Amino acid sequence: MGLVVGSKYLWRYAVLLVVLVATASFAESEPELKKLKHFDTSLSFEERTLALIEQMSAAEKVSQLTHDAVGIPRLGIPRYNWWNESLHGLAFSGKATVFPQPVGLAASFNEQLLFDIGVAISDEARAKHHAYIKQDKREIFQGLNFFAPNINIFRDPRWGRGSETYGEDPWLTSRLGVAYIKGMQGDDPKYIKVGATAKHYAVHSGPEATRHSFNSIVGDKDLYETYLPQFKAAVEEANVYSVMGAYNRVNGASASGDPRLLTEILRDEWGFDGFVVSDCWAVLDIYEHHKIAWSPESATEIALKSGDELNCGNYYKDHLLNAYKQGLVDDKDLDLAVYRTMLLRFKLGMFDDEAMVPWAALSESVINSEKNQQLALQAAKESIVLLKNDTKLLPLDENKLNKVAVVGPNANQIEALLGNYHGLPFQYSTPLKGVEDYLAGKAEVLYAHGSNWNDAVTILEELPASWLSTLYQGKKQQGLLGHYYANNRLEGNPDGRLDQESSGAEIIYENKPVLTRVDDVVSFDWDDGAPAENLPDDFFSVLWQGQIEVPESGSYLLGAEGHNKFKIYINDKLHAEHYEGYHENIKVAKPYEFKAGKTYKIKVEFEAHTGAANFRLMWAKTDKNLIEEALTVAKQSDVVLVFAGLTPRLEAEGYDRTSIELPSQQQDLIKALVKTGKPVVLVMLNGGHLALNWEKENVAAIVEAWYPGQAAGQAIAEVLFGRYNPSGRLPLTFVKSLDELPHFGNYSMKGRTYRYAEHEALWPFAWGLSYSQFNYSNLQIPKKIKRNKDLVVEVDISNSSDRDGTEVVQLYLKNLTVSDGQPLHSLKAVKRVHIKAGESKRVHIELDANSFIFFNDDGEEVLEKGRWKITVGGSQPGLTPASTGSISKEIKLK
Repeated sequence: MGLVVGSKYLWRYAVLLVVLVATASFAESEPELKKLKHFDTSLSFEERTLALIEQMSAAEKVSQLTHDAVGIPRLGIPRYNWWNESLHGLAFSGKATVFPQPVGLAASFNEQLLFDIGVAISDEARAKHHAYIKQDKREIFQGLNFFAPNINIFRDPRWGRGSETYGEDPWLTSRLGVAYIKGMQGDDPKYIKVGATAKHYAVHSGPEATRHSFNSIVGDKDLYETYLPQFKAAVEEANVYSVMGAYNRVNGASASGDPRLLTEILRDEWGFDGFVVSDCWAVLDIYEHHKIAWSPESATEIALKSGDELNCGNYYKDHLLNAYKQGLVDDKDLDLAVYRTMLLRFKLGMFDDEAMVPWAALSESVINSEKNQQLALQAAKESIVLLKNDTKLLPLDENKLNKVAVVGPNANQIEALLGNYHGLPFQYSTPLKGVEDYLAGKAEVLYAHGSNWNDAVTILEELPASWLSTLYQGKKQQGLLGHYYANNRLEGNPDGRLDQESSGAEIIYENKPVLTRVDDVVSFDWDDGAPAENLPDDFFSVLWQGQIEVPESGSYLLGAEGHNKFKIYINDKLHAEHYEGYHENIKVAKPYEFKAGKTYKIKVEFEAHTGAANFRLMWAKTDKNLIEEALTVAKQSDVVLVFAGLTPRLEAEGYDRTSIELPSQQQDLIKALVKTGKPVVLVMLNGGHLALNWEKENVAAIVEAWYPGQAAGQAIAEVLFGRYNPSGRLPLTFVKSLDELPHFGNYSMKGRTYRYAEHEALWPFAWGLSYSQFNYSNLQIPKKIKRNKDLVVEVDISNSSDRDGTEVVQLYLKNLTVSDGQPLHSLKAVKRVHIKAGESKRVHIELDANSFIFFNDDGEEVLEKGRWKITVGGSQPGLTPASTGSISKEIKLK
């Protein structure tokens, strides 16, 4: 019987034929291509890059200046997607080790930890990339250039993306950013391991709602003293290969098209020789939102000539060639941009045999290796900050406990572990699981989630399989009937039948369902794989159909969690939907009134694009008394562990906060539990500041755990029960109220962060308690201090407690000669020191000579002789916790 193809599908066969011919042509000509000069490995990467550019047309050059660069077969250039993410582990690329959110990593005050994490992430990145290449997969989140770290200053607690940063201090951010970049990029003398990207340059930290149009007004003193030092360090010390421009304007010019920022400062002052990439679709903003270009072509001219070589987005792809034809940019502009970007591809080894590249042989066994799992656990433990322990409730003695209550919205939710821009862990430990595992065989753990995050964000649970049914092949079965398609368009015949034309000839649709089956549970995590061997692992879709019946009448939230796109229909009406092409899993649920005993039609459409594919139906009963459930378990227990805080659904990219109070539902829960008279320990999982004013006065012990990553539960349990002595320090100031801060859009540093604070903090920057007691004495500073020489400060530190512990020794400087406009004091050195119980150590701290430099209003460096105050201790001067001490001396700089 002949094969007849409907005309609407002819184009697919044409495209397939072109691809096959191009692939065959490349394979046949590969030996000839290898003779081209840019494949000559005896030449330097710079020479090879120039040789390649000489052979390219203007259109081909433009095609390489966007994040999804096309292949050029005649030159042996494979397509390449520059966009990948690694904020705290590989993101959006299937399973990977998930480390704590960067703000938590910053709480470790540990440069070596950040370096080690950078090494681990880049190991996993290399392994995944080469596995992808073997399958000829070159999509987004599969390359070797990463848009991380985020080294913006977390200057205002309302900023939703603050948790992506290393906090509010430019010195600490510089040190941690440099360590992470070095770990990522490697130390091979020839090849770069992966390309890191310092973002978002510069003066960028909210508001999110207007980030595509707002104008950051900043004086040169604040610019050079606060907003630029960490970028300068990334360039001069870490040799970061790329820098990402920001969305906003800075003093009127687009940050992704500002010649002062991108050329004068970045290249001329700091000597940057990598490339600049715009934030994604920021070049579009130059014309469409900032309105500082007269046409799309003019926007590309502004960006390219200012020093933005690579466009994350589509504006260069759509308009740069026209700008070239109109004479707005010329060959020299294109050549320079292609040179700076393509050079990295050579340095990554993309045009060389894999045998020549040091990391190409890394196997996928490094992904979530035992070593990386232990590193994630270490990072989670070092990030935990003990905020309050006045009554010495902590550490808990498990031998004196019979029953322990675990309550709160963050006690058993994976999203409270992962933060944003994250991968999917192979295994994870929630706080509930961590406590259960720790107390196994010792004490009983009682659980109730107690409250939702707030009135708008409800905790969802996986939909019970018993609620779903379908009729298939004449039988009623549990679950839904699933039709699986080899495309992401849900096209074809749902039942897989062959249609007949009037002539009787069969029309065979190549995109009919590849698989039809009953799924008894609609909860899937396909990772970077596929639902079946004969389905693609990217760009597939599923249609589920059947009925839903609930056991109890009432108001329900019904929805799903998934990545990338889904729609849910009830009785043929659209109930809930979501589309997110790139980023993390999203939970969406809408209310619906169900009656017990009544069946409702349910249809679900799911589309997978690139990256990890997963989907599960979710639900919640909205008329349950959650606090009463929590009180029931609390009254039976010896101690109550409350896991509260935030979620990336309340703070993340696109989600600033209008309040820094703990959501009212959680406040009500905590107050009700305190009223029981039971000992209460409050553990916070969140990314940004929280004004815990009532809680500080009324809760016995408070712990800050941030978004702790895959090892969260084990790390928290080890701290609560004393197996690990906490050593974390706050990388930001917890203020008492937003009323104490300037307007969110005001970028002046006056009144912001510990360096310029005008009000007493709830908990100050660098605060953190220990189960040990540390004392400082015998501070010694060289008698003669010269302005251009480093110096070594010495101090004795003793541990007078009966517990071994790690002290985070901090050195602060204060200018006593010039006070006008200067910081109250500034962190300039840190050293982590482990001291055994009863032991004393002489500690040496190196202080860089540049630490004494400050800036005038014109942004000029000033280094004047005069009096300075040096303070060494476990926290800020004058704000030292009871568990540690500090000591100060005045010096004269000559």
